[in-house]
Amino acid sequence: MGLKILGILLLAGAAVLAGWYGAGTPLGAVIFGIWPEFLNTLQAGVQRRILPELWDWVFLPVLEAPSWVVPAVLGVLLLLSGLARRRR
Repeated sequence: MGLKILGILLLAGAAVLAGWYGAGTPLGAVIFGIWPEFLNTLQAGVQRRILPELWDWVFLPVLEAPSWVVPAVLGVLLLLSGLARRRR
């Protein structure tokens, strides 16, 4: 039951993000508006401590996606996971 509730909350959060910031606003712009230092720290940490190419291959496309996409995808995955667990 916990995964379904978290999934529903993430889907609601995605709807709020789309309504508040606009459906086409990139996730990076929303994060920068809330916490500007975080993006520089995240980029430095990924490029120095993990893999420099990971920033370009994974993080940039996610940050350039509309702000509602990430919570919506996570919400759907958690909701489906919660439903699959219930059926077993």
